[in-house]
Amino acid sequence: MRWNSCLNTRTILSAVLGLAAAISAPATDFLSSYKGIPYHDSRYHGGVLGGAQAIPGRVQCAYYDLGGEGIAYHDTTEKNEGSGGLNPADGSYLNEFCMHEAVDISYTKFHDAIDNNPYNKVVPEENQLYVGWTQPGEWFNLTVAVQQAGVYTIDLLYTSNRGGKISLDRNGQPLVSAVDIISTKTDQDPVAWRQWHHWNIVTNMAEVALPKGVCVLTLHVLTEGNMNFAWLDFKPRNK
Repeated sequence: MRWNSCLNTRTILSAVLGLAAAISAPATDFLSSYKGIPYHDSRYHGGVLGGAQAIPGRVQCAYYDLGGEGIAYHDTTEKNEGSGGLNPADGSYLNEFCMHEAVDISYTKFHDAIDNNPYNKVVPEENQLYVGWTQPGEWFNLTVAVQQAGVYTIDLLYTSNRGGKISLDRNGQPLVSAVDIISTKTDQDPVAWRQWHHWNIVTNMAEVALPKGVCVLTLHVLTEGNMNFAWLDFKPRNK
């Protein structure tokens, strides 16, 4: 992938840290020592306020932070099983998305009834990027900018071959404890590999109170793995 040199890393990080002043001292300490930066490339120039993805809104999992292993993410294998692997390196944006990163990335395909198959609970958008091939112990960071303090509900677009548990941190501290992710596997599907492509949405996975400003969310895979994560949708809770 060819990165866009016009986006200066220090400029983006400075904007993120500047916004952190409105957050509590522990959060500021976390952000001041955090080495990751919001995702950006030649096509995706980041979200708002220095590149952070916006809340309320859909936080795209594939746009996890830049910074590498142990900083922006932890992956149990060095190879990207999707980009440049299952999806051959052919010069296209989707097939080569983050292919030199260890986090395994793919995207939804609407040919041969792959991700638009009849066993979906919901039909995702075509060419939706997602984090896949997940294993217990893996995690990735997402820098977000909360536009308005308040309580938010979270929906998750996902697939799961065997169920499992995930959790969310905010600035290194627990935000959402272990959440059960229900398996989307079904014995009705005669195609074995397609068990990883039955999409569903966990509606109101959790409710969280978030202050206004920039923070770093961490999605942890706690058990089982074999899940694909497309997005987390943060919506203001109805009063």
